[in-house]
Amino acid sequence: MLFGIPTVVELATLVSDGIDIFIDRLQDKAESNEYLNKLQDEDKYEEVKDALNIGNYNMIVTPKEIDDLIENMKDIVARGINQTIS
Repeated sequence: MLFGIPTVVELATLVSDGIDIFIDRLQDKAESNEYLNKLQDEDKYEEVKDALNIGNYNMIVTPKEIDDLIENMKDIVARGINQTIS
């Protein structure tokens, strides 16, 4: 049995999500803006990924508190396994 806990995220995902939040905030302030509506409806992930891809490298990011997060996840998974087999 293998367990996987995601500890990293692609930079393109963060930027794409950030753009969505930015557009939402602009739309809240604007009465009508077709360009923003169209931009939000389109899949920006691939375009953002291409723009951020430098050479053959794809940037992956991890939170600065990754060591603490992994330690906490280790404890949670261990407790779950122990409760399952007890």
